[in-house]
Amino acid sequence: MAIQEVRAFNRFYTNLIGALDYSRHLHTPYTLTESRVLYELAHSARTDAADLRAQLSLDAGYLSRLLAKFERDGLIERGPSKDDARRQRVTLTARGREAAALLDERSRAAVGTLLSGVPPEERPRLTGAMRTIQEVLGTSTTTTAVTAPSRPVLREPVPGDLGWIVQRHGALYAAEFGWNSEFEGLVARIVADFAQDHDPHLERVWIAELDGRPVGSVMCVRDDRRHGAPGTARLRLLLVDPQARGHGLGEVLVRTVIDFAYEAGYREVVLWTNDVLTAARKIYQRAGFRLVAEKPHRSYGADLVGQDWRLPLRPLRPLQEGPST
Repeated sequence: MAIQEVRAFNRFYTNLIGALDYSRHLHTPYTLTESRVLYELAHSARTDAADLRAQLSLDAGYLSRLLAKFERDGLIERGPSKDDARRQRVTLTARGREAAALLDERSRAAVGTLLSGVPPEERPRLTGAMRTIQEVLGTSTTTTAVTAPSRPVLREPVPGDLGWIVQRHGALYAAEFGWNSEFEGLVARIVADFAQDHDPHLERVWIAELDGRPVGSVMCVRDDRRHGAPGTARLRLLLVDPQARGHGLGEVLVRTVIDFAYEAGYREVVLWTNDVLTAARKIYQRAGFRLVAEKPHRSYGADLVGQDWRLPLRPLRPLQEGPST
């Protein structure tokens, strides 16, 4: 009986979301599998071909042909992994990121349309049932095709995410450290400056998402606004929501900024933090940052010690100025 019910649900849901004719459903030239591979490439900080094959349970030959098609279309670049030359690293090009972002936007719109027909009071029951399915099948030891436990993924911000960064920083730091609205105002100014004027080739924001909800953020901005080759990148607004802690998400977010800064041509990454943020400081230390300056200050309704941290990415010219606060 259970087998029949599961099969009936599968037929119902694949028809509902248009999985049998996915490309026409989202008005895209990509199949469901191709779209899923683009999604993984766009939301994983570092992805090798072997990782994709294992994560998506794809045949090696099929994945190789799919990646070759993406490469011909200018969506990806392939090269040896930095960690293991025997592995092939796959990264999205600018065109590939645009394609993945468009797919993500259309998928969100399709789900939004689907949910618009569900009464608001019924939506928690719906999403709760979905989480139950993931939890039961994800921990089952008798199922051969097991769904992996949920884990955060990184993505580009969508409308509303920048506001979430401000709100969540304000609420979380007030709850955990007793900081007042002065801190939320600082975060709002940082976010507003980024939204108003940033170079997408040199400055980025990443949102960490878990089970469809934002649970973390980090920003990489150009510390030196002068024209020419980039010099110093600044890591800002690192946040991991309590519900997502324990996944190593902080390390992933920091490493994402470092990798991006290196690929963008920056010589170093700097950041400013406070001594009370012990968990964040440990992440910075493990990533290779070194403390270069400290200064007591009174901010956000508390007595704090501000700290400047620095991570060289390339040999620096002599007599470089220290990072600004």
